[in-house]
Amino acid sequence: MSSTFSPTTPPPNPPKSSTTSSVTYPFNDPYTADVLLRLFVDRSAFDSDAPTDSTRQSDIQIYLHSDVIRRAKYFAALLSDCWQHRTIADANSDNCAEGSRSNDRAVIDSASTALEILPVALELLFEECVKSCLKFLEAVPWSEEEEKRVLSLIPLLREEESKELLARVSPGKDDSCEDMLHGLILAAIHNNPNMAFVKAFVAKLMRDFSSRESARRVLERAFESSLKVVKESLEEYTSPDFRGDHNETEAIQRLNLHTAMTNGRHLLWLVERMIELRVADSAVREWSEQASFTADLQRAFRDDAWRNIVPGLPAVVLRCTCKLANAVAAGNILAATQVRMQLVKDWLPVLLVCKDNASPMLPSHKTLYLELEETFLRIISTLPMSDAQALLQQCLSFSTRNVEDCPHLITAFNTWFRRATQPGNLD
Repeated sequence: MSSTFSPTTPPPNPPKSSTTSSVTYPFNDPYTADVLLRLFVDRSAFDSDAPTDSTRQSDIQIYLHSDVIRRAKYFAALLSDCWQHRTIADANSDNCAEGSRSNDRAVIDSASTALEILPVALELLFEECVKSCLKFLEAVPWSEEEEKRVLSLIPLLREEESKELLARVSPGKDDSCEDMLHGLILAAIHNNPNMAFVKAFVAKLMRDFSSRESARRVLERAFESSLKVVKESLEEYTSPDFRGDHNETEAIQRLNLHTAMTNGRHLLWLVERMIELRVADSAVREWSEQASFTADLQRAFRDDAWRNIVPGLPAVVLRCTCKLANAVAAGNILAATQVRMQLVKDWLPVLLVCKDNASPMLPSHKTLYLELEETFLRIISTLPMSDAQALLQQCLSFSTRNVEDCPHLITAFNTWFRRATQPGNLD
């Protein structure tokens, strides 16, 4: 496609605007135009000499106004001599340009339109049109496809022109995704009144998130924070300061238990997310190194005060333990021998205390305790014989009035004795 420009002389009586403050000329108007743009198809070596109807039709004439197109540096440089002999009065120039600027904004009525015009305006060095396109794009939403087109055009823009567009699509720092995920988790577990729905939504976002390592770091950070609060609350509860007023001390104790219960629920949700995403390795290691915490739990649960304040606290803590232990026993988390042994060693006494002090035992708690018993026994079966021997002896309280009602315990001891009586030539 080629083009030629030539000046034209408008008719002696061009249409006048109904207002005297500004003059605007319609596009492709032969009555007011002072420049003729002619577009035609370049002939190739394979074309016949005789012109065809299609080539005649491809010769297109467009009537333009110099006061408008001269704002593009491309036209100003290409045809600068043409505008030294303009026939339209100079007095109308400024008004015409101002009206044209208004028309620019009227034409750009969608992001798609702005994206169609912008590359042409850039090619023609039409700065006012470029600014209008960018101003529109900065202010409106984009579809995913439109955003891709914006990204492809950003390299063609100057730094100051692309600043606002880049701010929308480029993160300010490398860990912005992790900061966002962490903020969503905190909002879901702490600040939102519609907690269940929000937790479900955030869980879906994390399942769909592309970087598992980022999700791991965010969840580990939240897990450590919630665990720290639970541990500190239980430590303060089991080691109270009695120097103050009795009523004040009692109120602080109640607050400590409620804090532990609330953050224990958060902890359980975080454990579930970590197991779901298969990023709970660090959580298992951390949970297996809680000798001081489990000692505080045992002291707290031997006392009856928690029953009327946070009756669900033992179940919440043991559900966290059960989730992590199940993931280890199922092989979803490949924990080292020391981690597996310490997990059972630290948390088995907590289970026993909860069972001994659960009167009456709720059906849901009974199911939880039985599941955790079976899981601990499965983990014990993976340990060296000496470690298994010591831990199995602590599991005798798993037995019931009817021996036949505890098949998991019978199986565990039978397995140990079978191994213990193996011939001594296995080495």
